[in-house]
Amino acid sequence: MADTTLFEKILSGNIPGNFVSRGESWGAFLDVYPRSEGHTLVVPVNPVQRITELSKLELGELFEGVKNVQSLLSNYYNTTDFTVVIHDGPNAGQEIPHVHVHVIPRIDGDEGRALPAMFPSANPPNPPDFANLANLCSRIKGASQ
Repeated sequence: MADTTLFEKILSGNIPGNFVSRGESWGAFLDVYPRSEGHTLVVPVNPVQRITELSKLELGELFEGVKNVQSLLSNYYNTTDFTVVIHDGPNAGQEIPHVHVHVIPRIDGDEGRALPAMFPSANPPNPPDFANLANLCSRIKGASQ
């Protein structure tokens, strides 16, 4: 049996969490290492590591939780802009093996950055290489057949 995750302990109350909202199948609490004020984690009760392990219902409920948290944070911070991030597995930067969605309110001057900051060494073609993208798309779709 797998070890109990940190998030399971927070959801069960064994470790304190600053919950901003809860649903039947998810909880949303403030991140203890926030990237900016209001950085909230939305976590499913089911302690799976990857999104693909959630049922369609669980995934839908998780994103209802994300929507709920965005509404709360939007009212408090007077913003409609958010960075929403999921690190799906350890190679994607996931540190705790339990699916979780980072919801970070964005406001003018917060010094947050966009996706290129996560991949500073990437050198995407400019202009885009549409022929290569079409080829890659065909190969990806072919791999699942």
